[in-house]
Amino acid sequence: MPGSQNSSVPALRIFHPEHLRLGATLALSCVLLVVPMFFTWPDWIMRGLTAVGLTLLVVALLMLIQARLRMNARAMAIELLTGFIEKDATPSFVTDDDGSIHACNHAAQNRFKDNSGDTLAGALRSVLANPSAVLFRLQSRARFEGAAREDIVTRRGHVRLAVHQMQGGNFLWRVEDVAERPSGRGSEVVPIPMITVGRTGAVLFMNEAARKLVGERVKSTDRLFLSLPVCSGEINTITTKGGPVEVLVTELNRTQGRSELFLMEVNSAELQSQQSSFEHMPVPFIKVAPNGDVLSLNKMAMSMLGVDGRETLKMAQLMEGLGRPMTDWLHDTAAGLASNKSEFLRLSRPDKEVFVQVTLTRAVEDGKTILIAVLNDATELKTLEAQFVQSQKMQAIGQLAGGVAHDFNNLLTAISGHCDLLLLRHDQGDQDYGDLIQIHENANRAASLVSQLLAFSRKQTLLPEILDVRDTLADLTHLLNRLVGEKVTLTLSHDPVMRSIRADKRQLEQVLMNLVVNARDAMPNGGEIRVRTEAVTLDKPLTRNRVTVPGGNWVTVKVSDEGVGISADKLQKVFEPFYTTKRTGEGTGLGLSTAYGIVKQTGGYIFVDSVLDKGTQFTLFFPVYQEGLEIDAEAEAEKVAVEKPKAVAAPQHGEGVVLLVEDEAPVRAFASRALRMRGYTVLEAESAEDALRTLEDPSLEVDVFVTDVVMPGMDGPTWVREARKTRPDTRVVFVSGYAEGAFGESDAVVPNSVFLPKPFSLNQLTETVHAQFQ
Repeated sequence: MPGSQNSSVPALRIFHPEHLRLGATLALSCVLLVVPMFFTWPDWIMRGLTAVGLTLLVVALLMLIQARLRMNARAMAIELLTGFIEKDATPSFVTDDDGSIHACNHAAQNRFKDNSGDTLAGALRSVLANPSAVLFRLQSRARFEGAAREDIVTRRGHVRLAVHQMQGGNFLWRVEDVAERPSGRGSEVVPIPMITVGRTGAVLFMNEAARKLVGERVKSTDRLFLSLPVCSGEINTITTKGGPVEVLVTELNRTQGRSELFLMEVNSAELQSQQSSFEHMPVPFIKVAPNGDVLSLNKMAMSMLGVDGRETLKMAQLMEGLGRPMTDWLHDTAAGLASNKSEFLRLSRPDKEVFVQVTLTRAVEDGKTILIAVLNDATELKTLEAQFVQSQKMQAIGQLAGGVAHDFNNLLTAISGHCDLLLLRHDQGDQDYGDLIQIHENANRAASLVSQLLAFSRKQTLLPEILDVRDTLADLTHLLNRLVGEKVTLTLSHDPVMRSIRADKRQLEQVLMNLVVNARDAMPNGGEIRVRTEAVTLDKPLTRNRVTVPGGNWVTVKVSDEGVGISADKLQKVFEPFYTTKRTGEGTGLGLSTAYGIVKQTGGYIFVDSVLDKGTQFTLFFPVYQEGLEIDAEAEAEKVAVEKPKAVAAPQHGEGVVLLVEDEAPVRAFASRALRMRGYTVLEAESAEDALRTLEDPSLEVDVFVTDVVMPGMDGPTWVREARKTRPDTRVVFVSGYAEGAFGESDAVVPNSVFLPKPFSLNQLTETVHAQFQ
């Protein structure tokens, strides 16, 4: 079976039907391109065959790229899902449409370790006599309904097989053993006596509680019950080793003609209180009429549903999310028209979000058909599913934001750069000077918006420094007081023993301003905003909202208000980009997502707590900066300063040759003019390959490389390393619309290099280049 004991995800199969189409297209294009070489035909036929061959070759390349993207997305989905099922105690498999196993968890490896095979049918041969037929039946139902489940009785016990269709065509399978053994799962561990009865009256299964009640293992209902048929919902007498015993029987219909009988032992004092026995069952039960009226529900069901009484309750009022009217589902089940599959529904609770798996079965009570709903808490399963979908969505949005920000930074560099060039030719008395200033300021505002997108995607360039949060807040106090207005009071309190953190001061200020402004908007009638800092030591990891904060020293910043609060169903979405609870025109929905990105990129955590009509509190965790590292860094810097030879005087502007490599023509034109205006000799190249060809001249002396990082073909760090083989002392200025840390660790180790993020101004470019001559 694929997968080793460390649960590594097996590689996806390369062979696929679309690869046949791709191969055929490539072969045909090659034939059309090669055949004219061996025959003498008219020119128009030769040109036609060549054009068709080239077209097919381009189509084949596009098909290859598309297939690779699909396989990468498929591999990422399987890898994410494998992380979700890894800790599941139930054997779980991920297969493709052909049944080939792509991933499985530890439970599956341990349960089927003696089986070898790459398919699920091969793994289940020791459990099922004909697994292929069962798997085909369930997989066909899953394609139509999204999920399917079937209980199968085998010679070795009772097996429950469930399948869910995943996005992309894969399937998630769960194989659950409910065999009759003391350590079994499912009904075996239910404390209520329960037996499974076949259509002929044979007793197929008895759990431990039933065997203890009867005193032995019986094989048929006629040897167990004094009178047949069994009356569900009524008192029946059973024969045990200790004599006749009266029990309250509840019958649940199952698939393939089987039914499950729950036996509640009663004494003479309890014969008149059947409802009491029902109420104390340790499983959430609801009795429902076919029209949707709730007839009764036990204590566990009341606790799960969050209701106190039974007065005039409707099934549709208690839960939602079926996708069709609740009464239709109830009527179909009562009439025997609905398939016996469970539904995942969301409870209509205002205090928290709870999902339940509802299994609905028919029963007869007092001669009337009723429905019994058995509830299982599925909140964690649905949360994992939502996290999986959310992770895919957030990753896609993050990639889109980073790509859009990169392109915008190139445009803004060209706009603001040429504006700087125009400003050099106009003084303040010129009538065009004001218009140029407006262009410059709006370009800066656009750059700030792009920075927010990069902050959300965690691809912005940070300039971290050692900070005391108290000093940062003290510098912000005047601005924050102006932001909150006269109706709102701003109160700051600090821990007297505070530790330093390492963060970008400008970005930290943006986070604090966003939180304070949101707190102000949540209190239209005024109130108090409290900002409190505290040094915290976590002796053990702190787990909140499925996020674990490691133990150690942290600095926390809490921003709380007395506003309207945020409802529980919206609380989980506040950090999503473009999501806002404000009215149209009052907010962009980027404030909290930007704050989230900045805090996470700094290595911290952010949490939110809120109660409606009482207020909201945001808690930020920042890791404490290790002072020992700072001391070591200073000592190393002193050591280097001692060993470093005396530097020569820096040359003035204009004394040097600069090789400018930039694929964006407008950016290259601005940068070239800016450097020439400062007197530098500028050599231009539109690609890395052109730059290397320029450097082939050994007599050419170049002092500084100014190069973009991301370019078509060879990227910046790669061509610089190649050029450094013959020019090892040349200094480098890397420029990019992405962040400095977004290119991988290998690109950050180029010696004698600096990074200049886009958009940059004329002075920033020239001063950065000039600093490289020092």
